[in-house]
Amino acid sequence: MSGSTSPPPTVEAVGTEGCFPPGYKPFKPEEHGLERGFRCKVPQEALLKLLAGLEPDRADGTGKAGDQASEFGQQLPGPRLGIGMDSAVIPLRHGGLSLVQTTDFFYPLVEDPYMMGRIACANVLSDLYAMGITECDNMLMLLSVSQKMNEKDRERVMPLMIRGFRDAAEEGGTSVTGGQTVINPWIIVGGVASVVCQPNEFIMPDGAVPGDVLVLTKPLGTRVAVNAYLWIDQPEKWNKIKLVVTKEEVIEAYQEAMFSMATLNRTAAGLMHKYQAHAATDVTGFGLLGHANNLARQQQNEVAFVIHNLPIIAKMAAISKACGNLFNLLQGTSAETSGGLLVCLPREQAAKFCSEMKNLSSGAGGQGAVGGAWIIGIVEKGDRHARIIDKPRIIEVPPRGSQAANQENSSTSCIHVQL
Repeated sequence: MSGSTSPPPTVEAVGTEGCFPPGYKPFKPEEHGLERGFRCKVPQEALLKLLAGLEPDRADGTGKAGDQASEFGQQLPGPRLGIGMDSAVIPLRHGGLSLVQTTDFFYPLVEDPYMMGRIACANVLSDLYAMGITECDNMLMLLSVSQKMNEKDRERVMPLMIRGFRDAAEEGGTSVTGGQTVINPWIIVGGVASVVCQPNEFIMPDGAVPGDVLVLTKPLGTRVAVNAYLWIDQPEKWNKIKLVVTKEEVIEAYQEAMFSMATLNRTAAGLMHKYQAHAATDVTGFGLLGHANNLARQQQNEVAFVIHNLPIIAKMAAISKACGNLFNLLQGTSAETSGGLLVCLPREQAAKFCSEMKNLSSGAGGQGAVGGAWIIGIVEKGDRHARIIDKPRIIEVPPRGSQAANQENSSTSCIHVQL
């Protein structure tokens, strides 16, 4: 949805031919009176300060002063997870059950509206999957239609986006029963996911112990791939990267990023139970390191996460370097959308988790990222922070369908890295 008027001729878009209004171009902050460095994502530290205003303000921390409902809610038995993590876990009044709920929304980042709908839905559900939850009881869709679109454009683009969201929800075993639609200067898409769970259906993200292994279930570099694809039609930017990548490689990376973002993390969520995961989060807008830090702060034990390996869509690390680390990809703060799960697993279970992820991905016709999962680091004693070592190993992940990917999939070895 954000990008050039039409995809390069070698890209096979799904149901989008003729969908985009003439002259459509990416959002440029400076054209709207905003600073060049403007981003729609609130910086992580600023967001945490803002969210602090939603925390209970009673002196004893049990709820707002005089709020009997809040005080009663805090006294209910069962695990509770509030502001700052992927989902809220709220004990209910009935029989030891908990409500697990999450919401998310963002601006479109790919040109195909159907795929954008799928990506938005996958991104919302991913917060539940990060808790090891594989079933969702209900979804709502949040949709903002751009006031700059004429009636013809709206009638072509928005139904495709809605259908993509619905199809991804159905793939996840749930349905969309409502939501909210408004008119806005820009298209915004997202939703709400809710499920009522028994305690054994979710894994609280606070049980990592020294000796655990960190596993990532999707490659990094989606933001770089999407931007590089836009630069194909922008000579001044393309000239910065043309010595390290071809247009064909960028198109393959863009396609890989799009399908990776649209892939549900449901399989990984189920395997978290099978292989006794101790904690997990999904990697999205704050990048790998940002979300790793957030997860580390949540731990009951005094631990630190040390990241040694970075699985990245092929050629995206080279592009990031050629741009003077514009995206901070190798520093771990490059934004991802609908990224993989970062899972803390017992060391003896990690390789088996990776192997089964690969087998299930291959069996599903390549629906998951090539290889399925990678061991990227360790959990050690520490001060509840995460860090990437000075010279991490870059694992080039070939786009699905490429010759390199086909060779990798034909291998019988497990995709994991010894630390």
